[in-house]
Amino acid sequence: MRGSSRAAFIAGHDALSAALGTGADWSALAEDLFGITAALDSSASLRRALADPSREASAKRELVGRLFGGKVGDAALSVLSELVAQRWSEERDLTDALELLAVETVTASAEAGGRLDALEDELFRFARVVAGTAELRDAVADRNANREAQADLLGRLLQGKASAESVRLARQAVLAPRGRRFDRTIELYLQVAAKRREQLTATATSAVALDDAQRRRLAEALTGIYGRPVQVNVVVDPEVIGGIRVQIGDEVVDGTMLRRLEAARRLLAG
Repeated sequence: MRGSSRAAFIAGHDALSAALGTGADWSALAEDLFGITAALDSSASLRRALADPSREASAKRELVGRLFGGKVGDAALSVLSELVAQRWSEERDLTDALELLAVETVTASAEAGGRLDALEDELFRFARVVAGTAELRDAVADRNANREAQADLLGRLLQGKASAESVRLARQAVLAPRGRRFDRTIELYLQVAAKRREQLTATATSAVALDDAQRRRLAEALTGIYGRPVQVNVVVDPEVIGGIRVQIGDEVVDGTMLRRLEAARRLLAG
């Protein structure tokens, strides 16, 4: 988000923080926000009306009250009312903000239950499983398939193996991809979870799995470098031969044997 949308999102985020502190049912709040996002995604005219910068904030709040009053909880209504009162650079930014706040509500629930680490790890690992399994990858990518059936399939696969929050977000990634691939949606959700704890997420690619002590030392080293907590997700790829490749956002530190061999090959070829 850029320009006025960034400030608008901050105002909406403040409204969400206030709603989370009122004792509202966080699970119900997340469902309401996801539902509102779907409603606005399905109606260009409604989305346009609520994001229209030329329309008075009071009029947009009144419209929200008429359309959603009694259909969603007070907490969700207060967040939505604050969002529509803001100025948005693009109308799509409004629905993007609603989705992000819904995901943050789920991650806040996981954090409160001491399950935020598990949620991040479970979502990351499941995204890798889907990416590496042709049947699953094709199933979630089929735009003509019944999305409820797809979500139910993922729910059954994760049942008893993941937290309720992880299952909910995995289902949401299938039910409402909003034009994104499954892995991109999960990546977005993981970014929300990381930001919830104000930390960075690093993807470490190694020839062998890292044990807990190695992962902890790597996380501590990266935290020292970046000055912020770093969550380390590990991808095992035998093709790297040895060493480790670490990526945080757009930054990559490649210390793998494969990288060194490629550099030597280029040097010899030159």
